[in-house]
Amino acid sequence: MAVLNRDGGTLRTMDLDGLCDQAIGIFARHGHVLDCRIVAGEAVEAELQRIAGTAGVDVMLAAGGDGTVSAAAGIAFATGMPLAVLPAGTMNLFARALQMPLELTAAMEALADGEIGAVDIATANDRAFVHQFGVGVHARLVRIRERMVYRSRIGKMLASLRAVVSAAVRPPDFEAEIQTRHGRERRRVSGIAVSNNPLGDGHIPHADRLDAGVLGVYLAAPMSTWALIRLAVDVLLGRWRSSPAVSEQEVEQVTLSFPRRKRGAQAVIDGELIRLAPSVVLKLHPGALKVLLPKAGA
Repeated sequence: MAVLNRDGGTLRTMDLDGLCDQAIGIFARHGHVLDCRIVAGEAVEAELQRIAGTAGVDVMLAAGGDGTVSAAAGIAFATGMPLAVLPAGTMNLFARALQMPLELTAAMEALADGEIGAVDIATANDRAFVHQFGVGVHARLVRIRERMVYRSRIGKMLASLRAVVSAAVRPPDFEAEIQTRHGRERRRVSGIAVSNNPLGDGHIPHADRLDAGVLGVYLAAPMSTWALIRLAVDVLLGRWRSSPAVSEQEVEQVTLSFPRRKRGAQAVIDGELIRLAPSVVLKLHPGALKVLLPKAGA
């Protein structure tokens, strides 16, 4: 059963009835029966929950932006229902990590001919995420971008660039405690990002694999306006590891505490803003998410 978020990602400007008809035909050609549902954004999570509890459903397919996919992954993780991802967002970071084709027809063909596998998933205070949890500069960027108006994938990317410039005027500078198996340390930082598996090089930040069994923990030191802008460019170009402002480590679990957290402080999880708790426990769950993957070598 497929859920298409008509308000998410690139789907908001597409002929969704035509896309459903195409998907049904592709899956039928591979011997499968597909039930396709077009749902408003506010009803997506309830529909995914309903599908996860429906007898006779073998795979739940989610189509939309990274927020839709993240919500679907959380439900799949909690229920054991295998998840298929149709990349219809702006960045499609989880789909990239799954090595899914990004063109929709090619992605549907790959899913219809795919096979069930298992990948890692992470949690932040028990809330599942498939890509990244972030505080500091990342959360500020998302908060600024959400105040802007855009109607397309390119528009969202341009809004993100404008948000970088706005956030760089006064870069965040805050105190955090980081506790891992190596011990506890207190650091001043401008941002912290924790990813489901370490991020790869040479491309926009996403994991190259989802079976390493560890989190990537990235700390950005306090920096000037121009240093933050340079780092943002390096992130987009996939060369941020060369920045002296960034340190990283790989662990199975990390606890982040914020002793001087401001009232109303926010974090971002898979692109969605949430309230920042005083302490956040982040864990990696190896092989705990069942997913429909393209066949190896396809």
